[in-house]
Amino acid sequence: QVQLVESGGGLVQAGDSLRLSCTASGRSFRNGVIGWFRQAPGKEREFVAAINRGSTYYADSVKGRFTTSRDNAKNTMYLQMNSLKPEDTAVYYCAAQAGVTNVYVYARYDYWGQGTQVTVSS
Repeated sequence: QVQLVESGGGLVQAGDSLRLSCTASGRSFRNGVIGWFRQAPGKEREFVAAINRGSTYYADSVKGRFTTSRDNAKNTMYLQMNSLKPEDTAVYYCAAQAGVTNVYVYARYDYWGQGTQVTVSS
């Protein structure tokens, strides 16, 4: 059974940093797509970042502030979030694809974590 477990969310002030972690068990995603999405209250789930082998992808709203990376030995992915803004407040989800398809579309992801709350106060 594949599981993705996230950690690292919390309450911070604008301008602060957080690092989210997502550890996979049940299979390796060494050569697959791993992504981060977020969902704020009353809004649709939106793409944040993804990594596919050595390539990374970011939403325009987080480009230059967020960095995603992976440690294949630990089967863990990270989302480093710097210069956080109140509009970054959301539940953040990590997700993984069984294959390699469009990294931006949440429906293309097969496995999801439980989500972790990130709240940024002004």
